[in-house]
Amino acid sequence: MIKVSTFLQISSLKNIKSFYQLCKPRVTALIVFTAIIGMFLATPIMVPLDILFLASIGIAFVCGAAAAFNCLIEEKIDAIMARTRGRPLPTGQLNQQETIVFSTLLGGIGLLILYNFVNPLTMWLTLATFFAYAVIYTVFLKPATPMNIVIGGASGAMPPVLGWAAVNNYVSPESIILFLIIFCWTPPHFWALALYRRKEYEKVGMPMLPVTHGEKYTLLQIVLYTVILTIVTMMPFSVGMTGIIYLVFATILNGIFLYYVVMLYRQYSDKLSKKIFKYSILYLGLIFLALLIDHYFKFKFI
Repeated sequence: MIKVSTFLQISSLKNIKSFYQLCKPRVTALIVFTAIIGMFLATPIMVPLDILFLASIGIAFVCGAAAAFNCLIEEKIDAIMARTRGRPLPTGQLNQQETIVFSTLLGGIGLLILYNFVNPLTMWLTLATFFAYAVIYTVFLKPATPMNIVIGGASGAMPPVLGWAAVNNYVSPESIILFLIIFCWTPPHFWALALYRRKEYEKVGMPMLPVTHGEKYTLLQIVLYTVILTIVTMMPFSVGMTGIIYLVFATILNGIFLYYVVMLYRQYSDKLSKKIFKYSILYLGLIFLALLIDHYFKFKFI
C-alpha cells in the first residue's frame, strides 16, 4: 500500500484535475443539489449556515469517494466503453494505489465531518449509502442482474434523506417521499442511456436490460416507470407537503417526460433516447427546484 506521505507528494497540480474527474463531478453535483434541497425542505426557516455548508461538504466528499471506488472496480470495463475510456484510470493518469488512498482519505474526511459537525445519524446513513453503491451495487448487482439499476437505485435516492437528517436528526415520511421520487426516476433515466449504448454494454458482458431483454421490452419498462414516477411526484401535493406552485411545475414536467417516452416507444431512435436521457437530468433538477420554490412561496387550495 502506498504511504499517505508519498501519495501527497505525487498528487501534484497536474493530478488535481484527474482526482476531480475520478469523483464524477456532474453526478456528485446533482447528488449534493438534491441533498441541499432536502435540508431546506426539512425546516420552515433558513437552514443553519454551518449545517448547510458542512453537511454539503461531508456528503460531497463521501459521494466523490464512492465514485472513485466505482471507477476502481470498473477500470477494465471503462477501458473498453467509449463513454468511459477517457477516465483517469483507463488512461493511466492515475493508478489503483492512488485511487484507493484518495477514496479512503476523501471518504474518511467526509464521514468525520458529518459525525463531528453535523450528527451521527447523517454519518451512518451516508456510510450505508456509500456501501450500498460502492459494494452492493457496483460489485454484486451491476454484473449479475438486468434489474441492477432498479435495486441499486436506492443508494442514489438517499441524498434528500441525508439532507433532511442533517437538519432534523431523524428521517421523516416527507423525506421518504423525496427518496421515492429519485428511486422511481432512476430506471427511465438510466435505461434511456443504456438503449443507445447497448452495444457497448453487450461488448463488456454487462447484463443491462436492453441487452438481456431487448429494445421493445426496455421501452415498455421506461413507459411504465415514467407513469409510476408521475404518480409518485404527485405525492408531495396529495399529502399537503407542497402547494399549487409545485403541482403546476410537476404536471408540466411530467407531461413532457411522458410525451417523450411514449414517442420513443412508438418509434425508437438513438437521437430521441439521448434527448430523453438529457431531459431526465433537467427534469430531476427542476422537480427539486419546484419543491424548494413551493416550500417558501406556498399556495394551497382551501
